Amino acid sequence: MELLSGITDRQRGVSLSGFIFVIVIVAIATVIGMKIVPTVVEYSAIKKAIVSAKNAGTTVREIQLAFDKQSAAGYIDSIAGKDLEITRNADGGLDVSVAYEKKIALFGPVSLVIDYVATTGRQPVVQ
Repeated sequence: MELLSGITDRQRGVSLSGFIFVIVIVAIATVIGMKIVPTVVEYSAIKKAIVSAKNAGTTVREIQLAFDKQSAAGYIDSIAGKDLEITRNADGGLDVSVAYEKKIALFGPVSLVIDYVATTGRQPVVQ
């Protein structure tokens, strides 16, 4: 008997309620991740598309049309060519940039808003 009580004193582990708590936290993190990842992938596609559009066109309209073609092929739904901000840089070339926000509904009245900024010029300073 004394031998068994010594073994049970040293046993460690997670209780059922602790295990369920961990599973719930992991499930919530997984659901949030599954909703965020597509927007990050779309942002990456937008960054590639504005670089490609800048290289494909020499006028504002050509860049917008090139971006629209890229966005149709890359499943970009958040912005269109008309949303691009195209400016002249110091070298006389064109810089293409875009800023948009993506609102992701999580559950009930809770949502997450992510601000995305992409540019072909110098990266903006984050404040």
